Amino acid sequence: MQTNNPPDEEKQFLAYKEAVEKCGDALCVIRTMDIGGDKPVDYLNIPQEANPFLGWRALRICLARPEFFMPQLKAILRAGLYGKVAIMLPMVIQLSEIERVQELLETAKKELVKENKPFSHHVQLGVMIETPAAAVLAPILAKYVDFFSIGTNDLVQYTLAVDRVNANISELYNHFNPAVLRLIRNTIQAAKDNGIWVGMCGEMASDAGAAIILMAMGIDELSMSAPYIPCVKEVLRSISVQEAQQVLEKVWTMEHGQEIKAYLADYIKKLKKH
Repeated sequence: MQTNNPPDEEKQFLAYKEAVEKCGDALCVIRTMDIGGDKPVDYLNIPQEANPFLGWRALRICLARPEFFMPQLKAILRAGLYGKVAIMLPMVIQLSEIERVQELLETAKKELVKENKPFSHHVQLGVMIETPAAAVLAPILAKYVDFFSIGTNDLVQYTLAVDRVNANISELYNHFNPAVLRLIRNTIQAAKDNGIWVGMCGEMASDAGAAIILMAMGIDELSMSAPYIPCVKEVLRSISVQEAQQVLEKVWTMEHGQEIKAYLADYIKKLKKH
């Protein structure tokens, strides 16, 4: 984003290799180019759009401009030799996008073979569930990928039709809205039914109250900024899965997002007193 030209395959490979090596035995998940929306770059010459968050962005650009996408795929495959690596696709709304990426991955592997560049054959492929379409289609998408990562910032924004940076409607942006919670439940259940793991990133993942009901739903992983980790860990270690499931059962009886938010906040306070 700070250069006049896109990084080539070698530059990306070196950056990914360093990241993968620092992860040690842990899985290093690399999101494919997520340009557009609130992250524009000059060298792609993205035309001015009335609503860039619903426009030409992320995976849509990658599939339309494979000359930019292919170097990244090849670089990730090469970095996979230095640890555990996964590719994560943003802004998926239909199965055909995943199928097209799988085709491009096969092409990338063939090119690497011709170029005598070693690469990993064991790189996982997953999708970000950040559009309502992806959440509804989760039972279908789960059959074709290795994992889900629920991107709550955009999922909440798109589900509620609320611009999360618009102060005039900020009170409407609530990840405890029952519509959002049902999409998340659908996604997690689809992952479980198909034997793949499911994580979450975004603001909701760092919410201690949300962590309780997410654990009850069966989430495998929460990704958050470092400062939030101690609080979330403390809460999850102080409650059993059975207790979390009881909390979730209570939440499902509620019809208002603010009611759910207040209930969980109060529950956290009581939990910390004990």
